[in-house]
Parts: sequence; structure tokens; C-alpha cells
Amino acid sequence: MHLRKLLNYVCAHWQDSDFGIWEVRGGQQHFIYSKIMCWVALDRGINLAQTRKFPSEALKWAEVRDQIYEEVMAKGYSYTLQAFKQSYDKDALDAANLMLPLVMFVSPNDPRMLTTIDAMLRSPEQGGLVANNLCFRYNVRTTDDGLTGEEGTFSICSFWLVEALARAGQFDRRRLEHARLIFEQMLSYGNHLGLFSEQIGKTGEQLGNFPQAFTHLALISAALYLDNLLG
Repeated sequence: MHLRKLLNYVCAHWQDSDFGIWEVRGGQQHFIYSKIMCWVALDRGINLAQTRKFPSEALKWAEVRDQIYEEVMAKGYSYTLQAFKQSYDKDALDAANLMLPLVMFVSPNDPRMLTTIDAMLRSPEQGGLVANNLCFRYNVRTTDDGLTGEEGTFSICSFWLVEALARAGQFDRRRLEHARLIFEQMLSYGNHLGLFSEQIGKTGEQLGNFPQAFTHLALISAALYLDNLLG
């Protein structure tokens, strides 16, 4: 009953705009990441209901899930950026889109995902998100977040980048080696207990929330996937 209520809520509201995972103060938008998470909720909910034989409206949920997929694929990729963009109306990169292959929305070697990763791997000065192998959540030059000043790279985003590269590395050994390099570099930024903060500053200092649970979940996921591929 609770599952059905949640999934029906998603069906009713997935087309709403929102402030996104980063809660930017630049106004509500149709963020790609938010649409993807609605897709994930329906996809996993359908599987859970079928596996556990829960009461469901599976046909309706599947129809909406597929609508989300088709809309994101139609509106969410920028041929100017050669990347999945931050929102339908914003040609800007967002590291949250590294989650697309991680949640199995797209194949890790989908050409659109590979070009997205390549676009992010450029430096912020070149329009990308990565500096010294560390990943920013977005580029402040192209995203109006309503905040002043600079911020550090986001640890969770760097671990997402590792896993996205590792998954693509199943088909391209160079990407797998790049994933290993970033992962080993990231480990050097943990403290003496191996704990990470929300952000890493320009000189390697830990910034923001400490320790941040989501960062460590991304670390574990990336480590397990990378270890499996490297044997």
C-alpha cells in the first residue's frame, strides 16, 4: 500500500520543476537528475512489487517510466555540449548526470554517455568540470546557483566519475586505467581514518560537511566495481 502511494505520487509529479540535487538558488528547473530519479523510483518499484507480489498498478507505472525515458532522451542531451545537460532549458554540465549509467538508465558505453564523460573531463576553464582529476558538481561559469564565491570539488562527484569511467572501461581499457588513477588519487585526500568531507579545496584541504555519508557510499560503490574489473 505504501509503495503504491509513493509510486503514484511520482507519476503525478515527475513533470514538476524543482531545485535539483544541489538545491541551487537560481530558480526551479526541469533538472535531468530529478527526472532520472523519478525513472529509478518507478523502475525499482515495479521490480519490487513483482518480486514480492505486492498490490500494484504496474502497467501504469511502466507507461510513465517509459515516458520519462523518452522525454529525457529527447530533451536532455545537448548536441552543442555533446553531453547530457543540467536541465531541459540549460546547456550546462552537471556531475549528477554521471549517475545515468550507475542506475542503468543508459548503457555505460552509450555514445551519448561517453561524450558526456569526455565533456566533463575538460577543465572548468574549457567548459568542463574536472581539475587535477577532481570533479566539481557544476561549472559556476554556466550555472547560476545564487551563491557568491568559489567552492571546492565535490568528493561524491569524483567517486561517481571513477565508477562511470570504470563501467565504460569494460569496453575501453584506457578509461578503466583513468578510473583507477583518479580513485587512487582520491584516496590520498582522506584523513588518517580514511574519512572524506563534502568538498576538497584547491590545496587539498577538506571543506564542508565532515564526514559526509553519501561520499562514502559513492566511495564503496566505486571501489567494489573497480576491484571487480581489475580482478
